[in-house]
Amino acid sequence: MAGPTSGNEADKDKAFLKARGRAEEDFLKDFSLLIKPASADCNLRCEYCFYLDHAALYPATRTHRMSDEVLEAMIAGYMATPQPQYAFGWQGGEPTLMGADFFRRVTDLQQKYGRPGALVSNGLQTNATLITDELARHLARYHFLVGVSLDGPAEVHDTYRRRKGGSPTHAEVLKGIRKLEQHKVEFNILTLVHRENVGRAALVYRYLVDHGWLYHQYIPCVEFGPDGRLLPFAITGPEWGEFLSALFDEWVQADVHRVSIRLFDAVVSRLVENRPIICHMGRDCCQYFVVEYNGDVYPCDFFVEKNLKLGNVLTGTWEDFNRSRTYLDFGAQKSRWHEACGLCPFLELCAGDCLKHRLFPVHHPESLSWLCQGWKRFYAHSLPRFRQIAADLRRQPPLPPPAEAFKAVGRNDPCPCGSGKKYKKCCLNRPAAGAGQGAGAIGGR
Repeated sequence: MAGPTSGNEADKDKAFLKARGRAEEDFLKDFSLLIKPASADCNLRCEYCFYLDHAALYPATRTHRMSDEVLEAMIAGYMATPQPQYAFGWQGGEPTLMGADFFRRVTDLQQKYGRPGALVSNGLQTNATLITDELARHLARYHFLVGVSLDGPAEVHDTYRRRKGGSPTHAEVLKGIRKLEQHKVEFNILTLVHRENVGRAALVYRYLVDHGWLYHQYIPCVEFGPDGRLLPFAITGPEWGEFLSALFDEWVQADVHRVSIRLFDAVVSRLVENRPIICHMGRDCCQYFVVEYNGDVYPCDFFVEKNLKLGNVLTGTWEDFNRSRTYLDFGAQKSRWHEACGLCPFLELCAGDCLKHRLFPVHHPESLSWLCQGWKRFYAHSLPRFRQIAADLRRQPPLPPPAEAFKAVGRNDPCPCGSGKKYKKCCLNRPAAGAGQGAGAIGGR
């Protein structure tokens, strides 16, 4: 009886997976980790933070820190899967509460479990107030790409980003940035767009650029209270559209080839390569996993909820999590957008928007995004110019192929770089290609 039952269950699972567009061989490919090593613990009390109350998931202890056991199990298991690049994102709460020794253990374990030549990227999102020289040196040595949360000049930033007692933090963030710069750590600026800065896109943009910070991310603040009403610091869809349009107008004047804005880069990438590089542009939300401090695994940063827990790294495998019906059903919601989306000329760029903006305050995936009007306003305003930029890029010579293109090439095969030479006469004797910002090769640091 055991054999036929197992076979039937396996057939059912295959049918279930096929219905969701997932091939059997795809399950361990192309996923990244977003890790909360200190859970929701943070040294600040930013008024708009959506993650602080997640500490209530783990009430048994007031302080949450990832153990060596969990860290090793997570890294060992992940690096045993066949990824083109092993992408670790360290976030919180505030991940630098873990201290420099923790991140030394991180890179030691990545070296221990990574096969020779494997590409590893580490991203660290931080408020930058706890950056020390010791930590900055380590981040630089191992090519961490750091995201620093900064909402603009002091009068904007300090409105919501304060300590528990209410003291401002802008000056402390600048001190942390100076340490990153001193030690040549690659970093970008993450700006939350909220009530205080949504009408001041040009001010915020010029402030960042004038300081020489040329890599930006802008994230909309959309949060609702228990009664379903928009919270006072959050923004509306039309406001988001006006902000992005004003930001675009500043950028497009002279900074297209100088300043990187992640959303704008993603639009161009979508137009040139038909490739979504930010998750809200994808048509499936099975793209990464969140790992909490104790090893619990969830499908998304915005949906760390008990009913969506997929398992734990100490007892489950990444294959288990990838095949989980909870995970696949969660991801499949993304393409169940509102019927109006199917008629929208911007669907290729929006894909119905992030589920967070569709499932709140109404818990239904077929709802229109809270930001829908804003996205339409922005794309109607900017898309003609984006298409020109994309056309210009298509006319340029192609970039060198990524490192994975060289992995199965024989010495006498044509070189993937397109030179026309044999591999042994060309790139075989050159440094490894394609490690990108924030990435490094095991054994090559």
